[in-house]
Amino acid sequence: MTESISVFVNGTVLNLPQGTDVVGAVRTLDPALERQIAEGSAYVTDGRGIEISSDARLAGGAILRVVVRSRRDANVDADA
Repeated sequence: MTESISVFVNGTVLNLPQGTDVVGAVRTLDPALERQIAEGSAYVTDGRGIEISSDARLAGGAILRVVVRSRRDANVDADA
């Protein structure tokens, strides 16, 4: 039997297999967020707000937050 760990992703508690990485936890919560991380339009922070690698293995009680980057049009400053 595989042991499970509880982690928090964007305030939601998830029970995951031990050894799950950051991206696996995000995928369980919301596959669309996982795609945004893969595209670079989002990133993950720990409970202190420090960005962490998407392949980092999680320990029980981990707190993760997915931050979606705001996008600016590449031509915003073109007229300045």
